[in-house]
Amino acid sequence: MAWEYSEKTKQLFMDAVYGKPGTHIGEIENPDGLGEHGSIACGDALRFTFRVEKHPTDPLLDVITEARYLTFGCTSAIAASEALCAMIEGKKLTPIESLKITNQDIVDYLEGLPEQKIHCSVMGAEALEAAVFNWAQKRGVSLDSLGIDIHATEQEEGHIVCKCFTLTEPYIRRKIKELDLKTIPEITSAIKAGGACLSCHHAQGGLQDLLNEIWGNGQTQPDGQSLPSLPVLTDIQIPSKKATETGGTLSPFQFAKKVEKLLEESIRPVIKKDGGDVELIDIKDTTIYVELQGACAHCAGAGQTLKYFIEKTLKDQVDENIRVVQV
Repeated sequence: MAWEYSEKTKQLFMDAVYGKPGTHIGEIENPDGLGEHGSIACGDALRFTFRVEKHPTDPLLDVITEARYLTFGCTSAIAASEALCAMIEGKKLTPIESLKITNQDIVDYLEGLPEQKIHCSVMGAEALEAAVFNWAQKRGVSLDSLGIDIHATEQEEGHIVCKCFTLTEPYIRRKIKELDLKTIPEITSAIKAGGACLSCHHAQGGLQDLLNEIWGNGQTQPDGQSLPSLPVLTDIQIPSKKATETGGTLSPFQFAKKVEKLLEESIRPVIKKDGGDVELIDIKDTTIYVELQGACAHCAGAGQTLKYFIEKTLKDQVDENIRVVQV
């Protein structure tokens, strides 16, 4: 399927890709603020840098004069990053003022994003926060005294809920509240959590548990009526390689059938959620030849999807010697 992007989103993307003057792909050398957010494993990662015109006496009056970004990502990630930089430079904001930019502001600037791509706007806002935190440290600005909580240690503290994208409980809990996320699909669309192996959906302490703790034991319909919680399905998982082996090595036929089953039942459904697909072309020994299709065919993060999702899943569940090659 093709994503329905606004004309503004497509124009910002094309201008950036072709290096049109006034676009912002790149990195500032010795920046005054640097922040990163996202996961290279899923093809979405952003490094954001900015430079300020320093006020001689009051760092709170520093003004951002230049903003740049580097991103592994799709059309939405690039366009959202361009929007963020344009808003900051165009309004001549101080670093503190820039924190008022939300992911919804980015979506509005782009004249909308597909629901499955909202996480790209969240990634930009989070990278900006990290860069402002970095600037504050360099300039000796106490964000706490200003009543600003950047959540700088969230990813180092608390247990990891989504292992595929290394997202911790404090971070997911905060984003659920900030973005008013009420369902697991909404969480996945906004921050990618639960979008790969799916095992954190109903595991103990997983996404459904967090939703229940924050919003109550049942989900809520628009009319306010309570819906029962989904059952905990912790036993419905892909069995590991060791759990399924009955002794000895797999025959070539068993190996092929296992690869096909995993691709059909666990890998393709996840990729299809983002408009892509993958087709098994051939198997030679432990080398798996596949073709990425749909949105994945020309995505900047296709290589990351191939290695860190498809190949890793097959290695973990079938054979650690597997190598996946795109044809």
